[in-house]
Amino acid sequence: MEESALELAASLPAADTPHGQAEAEELGRAISRFLRAQKEPARVVFLRRYWYADSVEQAAAHMGWSISKTKTVLYRTRNRLRDFLEQEGLWNG
Repeated sequence: MEESALELAASLPAADTPHGQAEAEELGRAISRFLRAQKEPARVVFLRRYWYADSVEQAAAHMGWSISKTKTVLYRTRNRLRDFLEQEGLWNG
């Protein structure tokens, strides 16, 4: 599995059961709500990394940020996503 997918998977619940598949749609809607609520730079770098599968280096270059800043923003956004999903009842880590 690609590194970016592993990073994100650690923040998401499993969808490998019939019940989990039904929750996957709800999860998708929740992630969309979460991303719309984020400030644009965090949303853009998150999408570059996890939707477009950019490397951290590519995402940093796209944003004009250092690699360190990019990693920090991604880490914090993943943590906020996990917290949001916990509040929504979609993640119980």
